[in-house]
Amino acid sequence: MSALPERIESDARAGTLTLYWPDGRVEELPHALLRTACPCSECRAIRRNGGEVVAPAHVRLTGIEPVGQNALNLTFDDGHRRGIYPFALLADVKTTPAR
Repeated sequence: MSALPERIESDARAGTLTLYWPDGRVEELPHALLRTACPCSECRAIRRNGGEVVAPAHVRLTGIEPVGQNALNLTFDDGHRRGIYPFALLADVKTTPAR
């Protein structure tokens, strides 16, 4: 799999971010899952200290900004906007939240 998706779509109604990878794989990631997997230093510290980052199922993305060519900065409607999500993390977020 290439490290960069070919296309990225967010569906606020469904609450999903869809990544289309060059190898034909399509990843549909719930906004709430992305929020709980946030890789910012505050969320990492919560997880390192044994806590969980919890997001309600109704949390939605309100902004998606590219960070260089290898990541996205995601903004959520709960006000959280510090997480920079490398594409490698997005490709694997269902199984491995950022530590």
